[in-house]
Amino acid sequence: MNEADELLKLDLKDLPVLKPLAYDDLHQKALKNLYLELGTGAVNFLLSPSYSVLHPAPNETINELITQKEGLLDYLKECLIQNLAAYSVLIEVNSYFIEQNNYLLLARLREKDSGGRRYEIKFYTHAPMEILTHYEDKIYIGRDFVEIYNFKRKYFGIRELIVSLKDQSEKLERKASEKLTKPLGYKSFFQEIKESVGELNAECLAILEPLPPYLDFAKLGEQDLIDINAQYRSINHYLIELHDEVGEFENLLRFKMEIDFVRYVTKYKKDLTNLISYFNIKINGALSQRIFHSRHK
Repeated sequence: MNEADELLKLDLKDLPVLKPLAYDDLHQKALKNLYLELGTGAVNFLLSPSYSVLHPAPNETINELITQKEGLLDYLKECLIQNLAAYSVLIEVNSYFIEQNNYLLLARLREKDSGGRRYEIKFYTHAPMEILTHYEDKIYIGRDFVEIYNFKRKYFGIRELIVSLKDQSEKLERKASEKLTKPLGYKSFFQEIKESVGELNAECLAILEPLPPYLDFAKLGEQDLIDINAQYRSINHYLIELHDEVGEFENLLRFKMEIDFVRYVTKYKKDLTNLISYFNIKINGALSQRIFHSRHK
């Protein structure tokens, strides 16, 4: 874990200017109540919204980061919320849990061997009064991938999210040998999921290949939008099929009382649910609205 170390190397003046976005109340309050979890060495450090180190006692690296790079941390938090607002529905579809926890949002960053440019972020929420005493009770919201030097995402960012589904399914298989009482008894489920994930990846890449990576709506006609919408919808259908398979596996694990392992499958299903919602709301939903309004100008 090297997030704090890599952030220390960045100079705020070298980062692209973040264009102001109009946030709804959810995103405004999430930004105000955003906690960061950053690693250095083998230790994760939890930072409050005002950058107090809540746990564990700060080392030299973390002290240097919070005393000398506060502006950079402000920029990082704004960047995370802007990406959530534009390229995900994590806050919207989890609004009930976030609101119940006084809008506390926790971002755990993992630097992706990119010199501090790219991060995988896992988002959680937690009751504010118990975040130190019962940290393990945090609620998983979902994950995102952010490149702080480049806000615009090709293909709405879905390629990275679908590649992540493949990576996570492989991690599930490795966890199974540690956490399941009889891993071989679930071999058929792992095989089905592996095949579905492989098909999803292959079909997704094939579908995206001929599509414009960025959509210039001023240059796209109605039929272009209809065709592009249909292509993205077909990717979503593969996601729905995989979601159903994972849900069936999750139900069996709960029935068999595989408590040590089922939570990993539940988190994986959560990532699938979030991505399906992203398609329905921000990709196919937005494209459908464009198509509708093109007929009613």
